[in-house]
Amino acid sequence: MKFLFVTATNTNIGKTFASLKLIENIAKHKIEVGVCKPIETGVIYEPIDAKKLLEQVQIYNKKFKSMRPKDITAYTFELPSAPFCADIKREIKIDKIKDKIRELSKLSDILIIEGAGGLFVPITKNYMMIDLAQELNAKVLLVTPSKLGCINDTLLSIEALKNRNIDFDWCINLYEDREEFRKVTQPFYDSYFNEKWWFLDSGLENFIEKI
Repeated sequence: MKFLFVTATNTNIGKTFASLKLIENIAKHKIEVGVCKPIETGVIYEPIDAKKLLEQVQIYNKKFKSMRPKDITAYTFELPSAPFCADIKREIKIDKIKDKIRELSKLSDILIIEGAGGLFVPITKNYMMIDLAQELNAKVLLVTPSKLGCINDTLLSIEALKNRNIDFDWCINLYEDREEFRKVTQPFYDSYFNEKWWFLDSGLENFIEKI
């Protein structure tokens, strides 16, 4: 069983978009894929991201057919914020999150775990998203943006993953500043990373073959 932890440099970068594409493309390899959204905030009636993820995985994995969106989450909160801030009653228990992940992992060969926000988003006061990925010994996919300023955010996130000795890969979700990206950002990436980077839309198949 493998865990694939999808994270990003921040919120609204494309974690759910990436996770949906991963589910579809992994399933094409005749691999039973599952999904977990451990925590979702900004939930009024039902977790929107979890609903999208579950509906996608239900197409390919019959073991998820009878589930509801909240069945693939450990916690949902109404306030759209970091989990620690949204958890007004201090309900979050890390063991409950891990138990949910273990439960869902039994239904799949690869479990995609979509984090909330970026790597250092606090789940509790002293426990961040990066801690969860590390303790699960998960392969991490870091999704980065294409907008101006993304170099700094990307390098900081990569540095954090390297400092924790976490196995990771990273890709660019080319959805903002598409034309400007090739002039204001790509020259640095080509030089610094020796062209060892990829776009989410075009490099996903090679990534899946590697894992």
